[in-house]
This record gives sequence, structure tokens and C-alpha cells, in this order.
Amino acid sequence: MQDKYSPQEVESAAQAHWQMRDAYRVTEDQEKKKFYACSMLPYPSGKLHMGHVRNYTINDMLTRQLRMQGWNVLMPMGWDAFGLPAENAALKNKVPPAQWTYDNIAYMKKQMQAMGLAIDWSREFATCDPEYYKWNQWLFLKMLEKGIAYRKTQVVNWDPVDQTVLANEQVIDGRGWRTGALVEKREIPGYYLKITDYAQELLDHVQVGGDKATLTGWPDKVRLMQENWIGKSSGVRFAFTHDIKNAAGELIQDGKMYVFTTRADTIMGVTFCAVAPEHPLAQHAAASNPALAAFIEECKQGGTTEAELALKEKEGQPTGLFVTHPLTGKQVEVWVGNYVLMGYGDGAVMGVPAHDERDFAFALKYSLPIAQVTAVEGASFSATAWQEHYADKQKCVCVNSGVLDGLGHAEAVDKVAQLLAEKGLGEKKTTWRLRDWGVSRQRYWGTPIPIIHCADCGPQPVPEKDLPVVLPQDLVPDGSGNPLIKSEAFHAGVVCPCCQKPARRETDTMDTFVDSSWYFMRYCDAHNSDNMVAEGADYWMPMDQYIGGIEHAILHLLYARFWTKVMRDLGLVKVDEPFTKLLTQGMVLNHIYSRKSAKGAKDYFWPHDIEHVLDEGGKVIGAKLKNAADSSDGLLPVGTEITYEGVGTMSKSKNNGVDPQHLIEKYGADTARLYTMFTSPPELTLEWNDAAVEGSYRFLRRVYNYAQRLLGVDYGAAIDLVGERKNLAEIAFDPVSKALRLEIHTVLKQVDYDYQRMQYNTVVSGAMKMLNALEDFKGLDSAEGQIAAIESFGILLRVLYPATPHLTHVLWSELGYANKQGDLLDAAWPQPDPSALVQDELELMLQINGKLRGKVRVPASADKAEIERLALACEDAQKHIEGATPKKIVVVPGRLVNIVV
Repeated sequence: MQDKYSPQEVESAAQAHWQMRDAYRVTEDQEKKKFYACSMLPYPSGKLHMGHVRNYTINDMLTRQLRMQGWNVLMPMGWDAFGLPAENAALKNKVPPAQWTYDNIAYMKKQMQAMGLAIDWSREFATCDPEYYKWNQWLFLKMLEKGIAYRKTQVVNWDPVDQTVLANEQVIDGRGWRTGALVEKREIPGYYLKITDYAQELLDHVQVGGDKATLTGWPDKVRLMQENWIGKSSGVRFAFTHDIKNAAGELIQDGKMYVFTTRADTIMGVTFCAVAPEHPLAQHAAASNPALAAFIEECKQGGTTEAELALKEKEGQPTGLFVTHPLTGKQVEVWVGNYVLMGYGDGAVMGVPAHDERDFAFALKYSLPIAQVTAVEGASFSATAWQEHYADKQKCVCVNSGVLDGLGHAEAVDKVAQLLAEKGLGEKKTTWRLRDWGVSRQRYWGTPIPIIHCADCGPQPVPEKDLPVVLPQDLVPDGSGNPLIKSEAFHAGVVCPCCQKPARRETDTMDTFVDSSWYFMRYCDAHNSDNMVAEGADYWMPMDQYIGGIEHAILHLLYARFWTKVMRDLGLVKVDEPFTKLLTQGMVLNHIYSRKSAKGAKDYFWPHDIEHVLDEGGKVIGAKLKNAADSSDGLLPVGTEITYEGVGTMSKSKNNGVDPQHLIEKYGADTARLYTMFTSPPELTLEWNDAAVEGSYRFLRRVYNYAQRLLGVDYGAAIDLVGERKNLAEIAFDPVSKALRLEIHTVLKQVDYDYQRMQYNTVVSGAMKMLNALEDFKGLDSAEGQIAAIESFGILLRVLYPATPHLTHVLWSELGYANKQGDLLDAAWPQPDPSALVQDELELMLQINGKLRGKVRVPASADKAEIERLALACEDAQKHIEGATPKKIVVVPGRLVNIVV
């Protein structure tokens, strides 16, 4: 052993050993119980950040500890390599996205290997490899055959700068999430997947408290997020009739404007209806109303999320059109509302201001009637101020509603559905918030959609024998849209599969969520050229533990579940759900510093370039540059005032990340791993602290130094005894050695439990307690003491090994444990020794009149009378009772003695 702990030498030696052994290659073994643990697929953005380090160390600790318990454990890794960031980098650097992507993969893989992760690299792939995305295309064609995939034209959110469709979630305040450009609404054709066909099953398996729920190993908050996203609603769909005709003299929508409501009991309170800007009635009215046309154009600027709608100012314009109330026959005015989406339901809603808060605000704003039609006993109603009980469907009864008067919510809904059905105008219906998944993207760097466009035959699927449709890797985006459109090489030689005439390829590529919806299946048969998945998936799936950020709780997980069910129905896999257990690890946080430039741009600054400005009490009240730094305004001098934004998630865009490579070079990978595990439970956020990193390093140095102490004693017989796992219960340990073993095995019992529940922060604190006990141990001079110390340090090394594999591997080998118990990789997980947990004496708290006054030691076998005698006789008791006769003595077994005087 070296005299001093050198992380670089230790980690180099350990990694060389694992590489020589090909230690992490895993094969299917029917004789072993399997465990498949996987971290979410990383995007090769250029460098790892501490969030990656934390995520992968959690996975690594789980993998290593289970392997020691005899499990056959798979921990694979690959790359989510398609996507817009690569195109943006290519545009900026004028290089093909492929070059940028593969360079980043090489660098990040090197970083991961430096962390010592137990990854089976033989299963590695990138989703931009044709051998992978061939199967995206193949399954797409199978879904097209089954009618799960289809083509349609729909209104979409269009980013005019990126020249692509955006999901509602990518539109923020009416602007593209990346470019900031005002988003337009356009009608374009694209391909969709019928995820809605699986809505009920997707809901059943995830529903909290549901009798069909299978995902009980997921956090409830994630299950609720998915449940709300799927959004099952039961209500009534019905029509307002009208006689409004289009320019051709035909009734628009056959004279029926349909709406859906979960509050059919309030139907008598409808005072207006609102339609989406794209609704046929809105378009008809706008043709002769310039003000309305202008309003509709304004509404088209920017798609919106439902969350944004809830906060957005509700605006509208009257159409001048009226529809007929289906039960009262009254005329109801039709408005265009910027809060109504054509893509949800029928693009129209009934307005009941008295019992819907949004409608209430809208009616007040535009002086529309507000008619109360339900009431809660004992509660008053005012048409000028909203009260929560106006919308209470649990306690309300119908009023001012004719035949509905006196009915509660459920009875009234049933009655309304009956009345509407008798008129042929409505029925009970279940609706879903979930919409079919649009997978077409007007981007280059993605999986080509395997469709050929023929002028005569229309869109035709690429024959299976011609897969994969290979994406050219040499194109460089220039900002003018998808370069595939202009790439003659991409279209060269393409003929229609039906008529054999010259044709052109589809230039849309697939949403990158497609790539991440099944990659975990591919790991099971990573390089199978004949099948998408095969026997490997039968062995490994479902995944036993999935680990990733909460930001993927909805879309990625939902799409992966859907894709799995489609593969099941096509006979490719045998599982209903892909992920048995889910851990959403907390984010790594760091300080954020920014400054607005003269032109209004926002620049972010690295924490190492900043010093805080403190008030007299030491509170941070500002920040300034301690080093000159670049900005949109040029080089800023030292002392420039900077805005301190507090702490937030580490992000490359906010310049507040910590480079793991720098940390590894300074302290070693084991320190980086230990810090991320010790500072916070895995599911909670971790706030970066440089001093705590230094503390983690000092602890590992102490472990190394204690190993050197053991090298200085003659413990050959001890290591033989411990290595051969002889019955230590037969050894007559002295009291000091007994005390050490009691402490170590007591902590081990707790650590073993903490590993089972993945509370790795308390695992590390347990290892620290073990080291403290060893450092305090004074019995190394005796043979029994040497045995106790060697046994205890061997336990510490195994407990610490999953968190810090390099140091523990080297010390395990240097001290000779490997000679008796084999490589630490495969050493048996330690179990608490019952004989070590048996105590000859107990230490009880001593109370006088309920106040703690000291401690008293008693034999473990002592009865109540003996405990009372020893308590009264001890020095602390004699000092405080001062000769008084006790009135009574209370003994709480194993805990305390209370003497009452």
C-alpha cells in the first residue's frame, strides 16, 4: 500500500482489474434470480453533470449490493442520440449532427467509465444507429397494418423559426420553448399513434387505489400525474341545435353544435356558449365580421398548455350567432373564446357562469347573464362575487330548473341524459384528456418515417425488406427547415412500391420519444439483427427498478407503457407493464447568478466567478464578479453587480453545473459518488456544498489510514479465521472486543435494512459509525481484538463497497480478504451475527424524579429486583437521593430506571 491515499492510483488499479476480468458482462442465467436495474437513457449533450453522477451511483449501489447477495444483475447503458439539440449544435458549429453526437458519446462514456460504474458495455447502442432505429420503423409499419398508426391533418403548434411542430407542453406564453418565437397554428398532415385505444388499461394499471392497479412500486405522486394526464371524465355529450348555413346553403355540422360536460345538472343555467377559434361556426361568422376575424388571427398566435389556460386572461368576441337550448328552447348566444381548444372534445363548451369559476369571470367581464340553478343549503348566492360553494356538486341540489328542482348532482345528470336522449340530442359519455400521439416531426435528426409518397398512389409503406430507411449522416442544417427535403441523395432511386414509378420519401422524422419508448427492451437483445427483441426480453423483462428524474413522470413513462402494450399485443413481449418499481431521484441544486444585458438578454455566470455581498447578519443580499467574465455586453470587469437568484437545478444553460471530471481529478470518483449518496436521501433534492465534498474525501482518507494500521499488526491467524468464516461465537472475546462487535453488527443490521429500502444516505452514515467504532477500539494488542477488528473492517469494506468501489476493492485485496473470500465484486454480503448482538450487560438511563441523572450498567439477565438494587447502589443515584427513602422505583426493561423520592 502507498503511504498516502492517492485516489488516482487507487482508481486506476481497480478499473484495470475490472477491465481485465470483463467484470460487468452479464448473460442470461436461468439458475440465478435476475434483477434488471436501469437509469433513464441519457442524452449525449457533451458532458456529464452531477445529476448524472447521482442517478448512476444510485443504480450502481443497487447493482453491486444485489450482486453480492447472489442475484444476476443487469445494468446497461446507451444513448438517446436523436433530437433537436444536435441540430442546433450543428447549425452553430457547421458540422453534421452525427459528428457532434458521436464525439459527445465518446467523451461521456469516458466520464462514466472514470466513475467506475458496473455497466455492461457489451449492450451499448445509440438510438441514431440504423441497427436500432430500423426497429422503430419496423414496428411503425406493424402498427400501420393494425390501424394503430394512421395519417391525418390536424391543427398544430408551428414554430416558424425551428420550422417544426411543437407539443402543447413546448409552448410557453405563446412562444416556442427553445426559440422564443411566436407560435402559429397550422393545418398539416402527420402520423399519429392510437394511444387512446389503450387509455383504459393505462389508467387501470396506474390508478391510485384502483382494484386493477399493478404499479404499486411507483411513487403515488407519479401515478397521480399519469392518472390526471389520462384524464377520464364521465358526463353528457349533447347538441345545441341551429339553422346556421354555410355559403353553399348547407347546415353547418348538420345543424348541431355538440358540447361535453361533467355538470349536466347545471344545464338550465347556460347563458352563452363558447367555441374555439377554429370551430366551423367561428369561421363562418368571421367571414363577414372583420373584428372577429382579427380576434381569431390573434388567437392563432401561440398554442397553449392546459396549465397556461388556467392562468391566462380569458378573452372572447361575440359571433352574432345563436343556437337553441335543447331543453328550454331558448336562444343562446355563441362567442369565440381564446380558452377553448378545437383539439379537445368538440371545440365548444356551454357557459354556466353561476357554477363555473372561469365562466363566472368571463360573464362579469363581458356583462353576460348569470343564472343560479343549483344551491347549497344555508349558503347565499351573489352574481357579483364568486364563492367556492357555487361549484360544489357534492352538496348542491337543483333550483330554478323546472323538472330538475330538488335533485342532487347524480340524479339530475341522469334525468338530463334521459331528457336529451328522448329528443335524440344527447347521451351519457366518457371522455379522455389523453389524445393520440402525434409522432411526425419536421426535423432532420431523427428516425425517418418509412413512407414513400407517390403522385398516383399516395403515401405507401416502405417494404419491410428495404428497412432500415437510412438517415444521411452528412447533412448540415442551415436554419431553413428540414434538409432532407432538399437532399436529392435521400430521394434518389426511390420508386413507389405499388406502381414502380419514381417517388419521394417522407421527410418527417419520428418524435424522439419513440426512441426512448422501448430502448430498455433492446438492452435485453442489444445486437440481435434478426429480431426487435427475443429470448433476452423474456428473461429480463419486466424491469425490476427504473431510476430517473420526475420531469419524465408523464410523457416518457406513458409512451413507454403504451409501446410495451403494443409490443405485447403483437406477440413480441409477454409483459403488460415495463417497469415494476420506479425511483424518481431528486435534482442536484446549485446557486444561480444572472444579469440582464443592455439589449435585454439574460446572461448567467459560473459560481466560481462570483462572490456574495452580505449584510451585517451574514445574509446574502447580492453578488458581484470576483473574476472578469464574458457576457452579451462583452467582457465584464471585476466588481460588476450580479443578480443572485437563489438555488435551482444544475443546468448547462444557467452556468451553475459542477463538472464531475474536475471533481474526479481533484478528489477521485469515490468521493464524488460518496458525496452524492450521503448528503441527501435519493428521492430528495441535493444542494451543492463544496465543504461537504471535502468532508467526504477526508472520510475516505480515514478509511485508508485505518487499513494501514491493520497492516502494522500480526493478524495472519485472524484473517484466516475470518476468511474461512469459522464460528466466531465459539471465541471468548474480551469485553472491549465484544463491545466492538456489538456496535458493528448492530449498525450492520440497520444498514442491511437501509439497503433494502434504497436509503443510501443512511447507509453511508452507518459506514461512518463503523469507522468511528474501529478508530476508538483499543484492543488490537490481543488475538481476540485482532480477530474482532479484521472482521469488523471486512464488514465496513463490504458495506461501503457499493458506494466507493475503487478504494474498497484495493483495500480488500491489499489486506488479504480476497485470498480467503474472493474478489470483493462477488464476496458474500455480510449478515449480522446473532452471537455478536447478545449483550452481557445493558446500559440503562437513570432518572431521579423523572429527570435524567446518569446511567447504570446491569447484567442482561438481571431481574427487576436486581436492577432496582444496582440502580440504588450506583454513585449517580446516591449523589442525588441524598439518603432519602425511595417511594417507588419504575423499571422500563432495556431502557431506563426512574427512582421516585
